[in-house]
Amino acid sequence: MKIVVFGAGAIGSYVGGLLHAAGQEVTLIGRGAHLAAMRRDGLRLVTEEEERVLHPPCTDDASEVGTADIVLVTLKAHSISGACEAIGTLLGPKTAVLTAINGMPWWYFYRLVGPWRDRRLASVDPDGRQWDLIGPERAIGCAVYPTGEITEPGRVKIVKHSTLNRLPLGEPDGVRSERAVALSKALIAAGFKAPVIGDIRTEIWVKLWGNLAFNPISALTCATLGETARDPVTRAFARNMMLEAEAVARSLGVTMPISIDRRIKGAEGVGAHKTSMLQDLERGRPMEIEPLVGAVIELGRMVGVATPFIDAVYALICQRAKEAGCYPAPAG
Repeated sequence: MKIVVFGAGAIGSYVGGLLHAAGQEVTLIGRGAHLAAMRRDGLRLVTEEEERVLHPPCTDDASEVGTADIVLVTLKAHSISGACEAIGTLLGPKTAVLTAINGMPWWYFYRLVGPWRDRRLASVDPDGRQWDLIGPERAIGCAVYPTGEITEPGRVKIVKHSTLNRLPLGEPDGVRSERAVALSKALIAAGFKAPVIGDIRTEIWVKLWGNLAFNPISALTCATLGETARDPVTRAFARNMMLEAEAVARSLGVTMPISIDRRIKGAEGVGAHKTSMLQDLERGRPMEIEPLVGAVIELGRMVGVATPFIDAVYALICQRAKEAGCYPAPAG
């Protein structure tokens, strides 16, 4: 397969680098100093056990790559709308697009059985560009568990933990498609736990369940993920947010397969890791507020479930982001 990773930040570089090392035809689409360093010196992937230097093809111009079989979109969710035209240069009649992002995906209601079928989410796709220009029929869902950060241009440090090499994926309609199976095999060969599952929406909710609480709380307190989960006050506040989110998910037909306490314990086990939202705040980058928090509020309004704890944190993190210059500008 010809695979293009659009958004070679920490996770995109990690996934794309390992796919390249496993023999896949991979191109990374990146930008800035990180891209320049990868072109010059290679991609340095660092874990507690080792440091590897890889040399996948890299560019900042998607139009020079040509049509892909699979596009892995690993951008921050709020950046996708503004990149739709560039992503479009990679799309042929049969190109699939894996949305390897944090938070609620723009295609969530595509072909969903029930009254909300094909509804669009204003919080994550406010102008409908992703739905119209990429197309929900191309989408393959994914819950992204690997965690890492770019510690310097060209160098990605990955947190190693028993749950963090997982990339479960699936079609929105639950069909075990040929394209999903092919991508799953490629990711497994690269070292990931990437099964094709029949209900990708539940898996997305499980990942979002912790992120919607721990990301904004950590950005407000400047605490690591482990500290936020261990502290009795922030742990209790996160738990209340997660209870509200669980009620929203249940109203949409999703039953969480694990308990809140187990999900919190999993977050605690990651340890002294700065959440992506805290990393963005510290580095002056736009923060993923809408796909992680705003989307759950929008869904709560849709199904008539009150979310007062989530609403309060949303108001605070929006203000914090605006004061820091990290509130995402409207895409276009």
